[in-house]
Order: sequence, then structure tokens, then C-alpha cells
Amino acid sequence: MATKTTSLKTGVFGAGVFGGHHARKYAASDRAELVGVYDIHAGRAEALAADLGVKAFDSPLALAEACEAVTIANPAIAHYDTARLALEAGCHILCEKPLADTAIRGRELIALAEAGRRVIQVGHQERFVFRAMGLFDIAEVPLRVTARRMGVPSTRNLDVSVTVDLMIHDLDLAIALAQAPLDRMEAEARLVSNTSADVAHTVLTFANGYVADLTSSRVAEALDRTMRIEYRSGALEIDFVKKTFKNTTGFLLDPDFGDNPQAKDSLGANVNAFLASVLDGAPVAVPAEAGLAALQVARDIDRLAVA
Repeated sequence: MATKTTSLKTGVFGAGVFGGHHARKYAASDRAELVGVYDIHAGRAEALAADLGVKAFDSPLALAEACEAVTIANPAIAHYDTARLALEAGCHILCEKPLADTAIRGRELIALAEAGRRVIQVGHQERFVFRAMGLFDIAEVPLRVTARRMGVPSTRNLDVSVTVDLMIHDLDLAIALAQAPLDRMEAEARLVSNTSADVAHTVLTFANGYVADLTSSRVAEALDRTMRIEYRSGALEIDFVKKTFKNTTGFLLDPDFGDNPQAKDSLGANVNAFLASVLDGAPVAVPAEAGLAALQVARDIDRLAVA
């Protein structure tokens, strides 16, 4: 009788901030063996690898071939090529958002994973915060969602628009709450200091009448990540930075959700859920199809905003 695998050989593509976080989660897990890391900047990979006592690989293929599961946390523009290489090498993948640079390429990755019976999970970590609150246990569809996701200037993720960088988190949450297809959208965006949109606003109307009004900026003066969800019975006002909410809906949500491990360490929860999907066959926490849906709308917003 075959023995069940209890630990995975894992690796991380990208040795920046998020790559470092993922690598440390794997290194600390008793369900994973961190084999090594790869980064196009060899010195950065070597520093992270030395810190964790693992190998800095000198090619992405060599890392993929040494692993059973990998995190893709390199620049967004490289996600598709890296994910394809890893899937073709037989790896399961946890891909930080976005899944790919275009929806067409996202679909290609899903087809490749299905053909090879590999798991793809996308790093939309705010979903774990929603789970910690109990929001996904509410059957009722909201009337309206209004969200602001404002970031201060940074050198990270400038290879994509603010829509794909920041707004995509709220797009994922808004779509998850909708329970209906998107009917129409309005969008506007503007450049401030980069070559792609730095500020974006969209209003999405779904077939059941539910509306999502989303604003994002990566050139704001202060960090601000809030969401107001309106139901017939009242409203829920969430502060994602402070991990608090005000609730007048009557729904029984956890006011101490910030202490729940899923919200307190949503990246760790993301990694643990990925390992459980691969090792135990648990449902994928954020399936590739969800990542694709958010990416498709984000790209549609970008096209509409410049039309």
C-alpha cells in the first residue's frame, strides 16, 4: 500500500519582500521542506538562502525540477512564464496575484494545471480575513460595496497598473460576494508619476442589482484600506489595516477577528491552506478561476479607463 506524503519539497521564485515571507513560512512548516529560492538578482537570492540555510538556485528551471510545490512571488509581469515553467516541471503552484498578465494567459495556466492534475492557488489573502470575520457564512447578497484601497508611493509592482496591483484585492472580494455575473462597468484612471495608472475608480453593477464602487491609489499620502458593505438590515464597515469593524447588520460576525490566525497572519494561512490542498486534497482556498475572474475585470477596467 502506498504511503501518503506528509511533507512537500518547496521553493520560492522571488527573493523580495513577499518571496521572503513565503520562504520563511515554508521553512517553519512541518509540512514543507524549503529546498531553495531563485531570483533574477542573484545577490538577493543568495542573501535569503543564506539566512534560511537553503540553496540559491542559478536558474528557474533547476529550482522547479527540484520541487513538488512552489510559490511565485517575483514581479507580476513574470508570473505567467514562471507558472508555466513550474507547471510543466510538475509543480503545484501558489501564485501571488495576479495569476498572469492577461486573462488569456491565465486560462492557459488553468488548462495546463488541469491536464497535469496540479493545484493552482492565487494569493488573494484578504479572503482569509473575510473568513475570520465570518462574512462568507452570510447567505444574503449585499446591496452595495464601497471600498478604498490607498497605498503610499513605493518602488514595488510598478510593472502593472494600480488596478492589477491593489484594486484586484477588492475586485476579488466584490466578485466573491456577488453570486451573479457582472452586467456592466464604468471606470476611470489616471497616471501621476508612473507609466501605468496610479489612481483608478470603477463602479461595477451585477445582474442581481448588487453594486461595487471601488477606488484605489498607489500615490496616496497615507495608507487607507476600508470597505463598507451595505445589506438590507444595516452596514458593515471594515478597516483592513486596523483589523476592526463596525456592524449594524444583525449578522453574527466575530468582533475579535483580528486575533484569529487567518486574519492575524493571512499570508501564513494562505501557505497552510495551499499545503493542505496539495497534501490532503482540501478544497483550494482561492482557486485559479477566482484569480482569473479578478484579473479579467481588472484588465477590462484598464482598457475601459483609457478608451
